[in-house]
Amino acid sequence: MFTSLFRRIAFATAALGIAVGAQAGGTVGNTLPEGFAAIEDASLGKPLIGFGAAGPVARTPVIFIHGNNDTPFPTACNPYGRMQAFAQFFADSGYSTSELWGIGYEGDQCDLAVQADPTPPSGQTRRSSIAHTNAANVPDLRRFVAAVLAFTGARQVDIVAHGLGVTIAREWIRQDDAARTVRRFVAIDGPNHGIINCSPNPANYFQLPSQGGFTPSSEVCVELGSPDTPFLKRLNRGDDTPGPTRYLVIRNADTSFVYFSLQDGVIPPVPAEDSYGQPTDFSRSATLRGARQLDLTGQGAFDPILGTTHLGILNSPQTRAAALEFLADRHPHWPR
Repeated sequence: MFTSLFRRIAFATAALGIAVGAQAGGTVGNTLPEGFAAIEDASLGKPLIGFGAAGPVARTPVIFIHGNNDTPFPTACNPYGRMQAFAQFFADSGYSTSELWGIGYEGDQCDLAVQADPTPPSGQTRRSSIAHTNAANVPDLRRFVAAVLAFTGARQVDIVAHGLGVTIAREWIRQDDAARTVRRFVAIDGPNHGIINCSPNPANYFQLPSQGGFTPSSEVCVELGSPDTPFLKRLNRGDDTPGPTRYLVIRNADTSFVYFSLQDGVIPPVPAEDSYGQPTDFSRSATLRGARQLDLTGQGAFDPILGTTHLGILNSPQTRAAALEFLADRHPHWPR
């Protein structure tokens, strides 16, 4: 747990000369640079989208990984896409754009538009379908990390992930024994111990096709609908934070529509049950044993569209400042 965290952030900012706007590293774009490996999205059959830039690399490259039903930057079909803005905060704080990379493992989200064909996984039910699972998207991340390392010449990467991006990265690390490839990992409100949206209870409106089709048998819920799914039992067996990688968890401690049975912005609560219909407390799902942890409240103020904490925490100045300090690796409070 962080004590006097933001006094330390202010100290580190002054000591490192990384005040916002200082040593601006350029503008983070919404394309991958010429010469970067062409990667086909494994679940969409289209080129993988993302951002990055050519140029010298002095720091460990940072890979930003968005959550479910999101994109790395705003697109015609998704107005959120705030990882680009998160990366821009790093660029404004001294990082080069060549050190900042974002992966869009679910495309531009235009496939989520309601379609004439009502047969799943068309339209909204794609949100809970196989293409949105950890299993389907680990191959995209694996190839993206390899391409970033090859393009930059770096030996390691840092990761800043939100929501589903957290467990995708953790599962890739587990599958590939890649802890030595990831120097530092910022895990923002991730579903490490499941999500609350998969209960068979009739009051769980997320089951409706119009709300994503998060039924107990949907592929996302088979992975994340309970702390005891085979996927999560395998992912969390033994050590949550394996190897030399340093972890920072940043989580909502008051509400989050993915984990708490409480109103979150405009999103009403659902019963605190798992996909087996068992009463389950998901409120600490985002935690990881062995990680440093920052608990935040009131993050809905930073989601201007829905007022939710789960999306707001990604836009939060507190989140961005804490992530920057953690990755800077030059503050005396951080172990090397």
